[in-house]
Amino acid sequence: MARYLGKEMTRVDGIAKVTGKAKYTAEFQVPHVAYGFIVLSTVAKGRITAIDAREAENAAGVVRVFTHLNAGRLGKAPAASAPPQWSWPLQSDRVFFNGQPIALVVAETYEQARHAARLVKATYQTEPHVTELQTVLGRAMPIPQNTLPRGDPAGALKSAEVKVEAEYHIPINHHNPMEPHAAIAFWEGENLTIFDKTQNVYGVQKHLAEGLAVPAENIRVVSPFVGGAFGSSLKPNYYPSLTAMAARELRRPVKVVFTRTQMFTGHGYRPQTIQKVALGADRSGKLQAIVQEAFHNTSSFEAFSDNTTGFLKQVYACANLDMPLKVAATDLPTPTWMRAPGAVSGMFALESAMDELSYALKIDPLQLRLINYAEVDPVSGKPFSSKALRECYRLGAEKFGWKNRNPEPRSMRDGKLLVGWGMASSVWGAMQMPASAKVTYRADGTASVASATSDIGPGTYTVMTMIAAEFLGLRMDQVKFELGDTRQPQAPAQGGSWTTSSVGSAVRGAALTITAKLLDLANREAASPLSGIAAENVEMLDGRLRSKSDPSRAVDIAEVMRRTGTNEITEVFNSTPSPEREKYASLAHGAQFVEVKVDPDLGTMRVTRVIEITACGKILNPLASHSQEIGGVVWGIGMALEEATEVDHRTGRFMTANLQHYHVPVNADIHAIETIFVEEDDTIVNPLGVKGMGELGMVGIPAAIANAVYHATGKRIRDLPITPEKLL
Repeated sequence: MARYLGKEMTRVDGIAKVTGKAKYTAEFQVPHVAYGFIVLSTVAKGRITAIDAREAENAAGVVRVFTHLNAGRLGKAPAASAPPQWSWPLQSDRVFFNGQPIALVVAETYEQARHAARLVKATYQTEPHVTELQTVLGRAMPIPQNTLPRGDPAGALKSAEVKVEAEYHIPINHHNPMEPHAAIAFWEGENLTIFDKTQNVYGVQKHLAEGLAVPAENIRVVSPFVGGAFGSSLKPNYYPSLTAMAARELRRPVKVVFTRTQMFTGHGYRPQTIQKVALGADRSGKLQAIVQEAFHNTSSFEAFSDNTTGFLKQVYACANLDMPLKVAATDLPTPTWMRAPGAVSGMFALESAMDELSYALKIDPLQLRLINYAEVDPVSGKPFSSKALRECYRLGAEKFGWKNRNPEPRSMRDGKLLVGWGMASSVWGAMQMPASAKVTYRADGTASVASATSDIGPGTYTVMTMIAAEFLGLRMDQVKFELGDTRQPQAPAQGGSWTTSSVGSAVRGAALTITAKLLDLANREAASPLSGIAAENVEMLDGRLRSKSDPSRAVDIAEVMRRTGTNEITEVFNSTPSPEREKYASLAHGAQFVEVKVDPDLGTMRVTRVIEITACGKILNPLASHSQEIGGVVWGIGMALEEATEVDHRTGRFMTANLQHYHVPVNADIHAIETIFVEEDDTIVNPLGVKGMGELGMVGIPAAIANAVYHATGKRIRDLPITPEKLL
């Protein structure tokens, strides 16, 4: 019987977080630190013809003003013939987007740096820019891995008895984590230490080694706590290299913290998408063809793709399918991954179109999904390692009361309010990446565990402590887990919902290796009660090593270690996905049922009830897991009803670059949310049997809300967010 895994555990870092003991990047105290403040361009494209920093340099407390004219070199010097590119800050006079860093003012205090930043004057020679996706669709380039169609989609669509065709739009969305991005850098000779808000310390180390031309082993990146990131810190952002360069030039520590507005051009965003969907079916509801053409924007200097239709090909059993993705360059900063990247945007279009098809066929939306249920992976033909989506549908419909739904739009009311019920499905990968962890078990019955993963909020500290305590037979308070430092064993970025499966498998592996070593030590005694038992048949529990089948056969671990002169045992374990996984397709699935209430006079709406059912393998910590899923639902509500980054295409500038104008859900927007797990026993996906859930919880929500809004009002809103003026 598991002691911890599968049980509700409060956060091991919870007290540190609420008492302020947990240090976020900008809170580290470094003596003699100088403060940097970034100056941003005010044009979208062109050249800086002059930059006047004299007044800023003469302002009180200013140490130096860095511009492209005097900044230290970052990255390789561009080849003379090469077209100008933007990959490192302050390296040329070229401007590639509005809000690009053009100067860094460093001063003795933050206030002095900020004041002087306003005194830097730049003049530009502008060039025509384009920031509107619609105008560059003709120049969109296909993403290679997304090109192969299945069957004959065009032919099947032509001959299908029932067709729906529609176009869906999603605006740019921005991550707005609580903690602003920040870095503190200091050099000791040739060695750099940098505190950075990142989801991948090793990624930042590699990036800085390239940019600063120093060996990676000379760079230590530290990031113990991250106050939310959701993808905004997956790729190295431009400010760590800028901060490290300034610290090297000035020979003193430098600290740079983004303002909320600087975050809007400093770390990427969910790209704008336009999707053209055509579904063809026979009268019984069986899909004959799916054609989903997706476009999204990227920057002029980097071809980023969020894989909009990647997972969608695996959702429904349909012999004829084409889901090309094309990206088009705009004069904006590069987009990046944002919670449930690609999948939530793609599923908004696909699941809205499925709802439209259900009305065209007069078939219940849930029934339509069951008719097209994929029993095996439609892409590879491989069986699923586990798939409990059918059970998610059944349980959700029952809990929600779906059978009482009158399918007719505008037919259900609560007083004068229109009531709508909508549903959708969600899908995400069940991925495992190579990862390593170090476990030290001491004779006094304590253990320390380390891996250079990150904790952007889902509870990595807690779940890794649970896994170590479980397999070492210790109490939670006897285990200390540390993360977020390049001095620790390498782990993948925290993204893609793969941390528990990857790093957790490494922690488990190290603990089991220690168990086997202790068994060897115990069996050095001829009279050992454990002699002849294989390592996989013993377990550690409360300071004893015992036989799983006969717990009376046991030894005292401290006694064995004392007798063999062993103070501690340290094991670094590298975990990789098993070859067995290759024979299967592995995905996490879910279903969402949503109720909305709409005021027909005002067009205002509330999401009054959400039931989300998730199948993602084994649930290690239900308390944290429900919290993750609720968070996904809340974000889905924000994406559906509120979030939009407005661009002034005349200037190429983000207009809503603050929390006053970029709307996110607040407490009053959130009503009843119930999250339910259907546990899957999956021994193939990884040794812990877990699948990712952090992204999955958001995937179907915007579509389910849009479908509920149609049911309530009879109006099909195909461009997010769904605002009152679109309904009136």
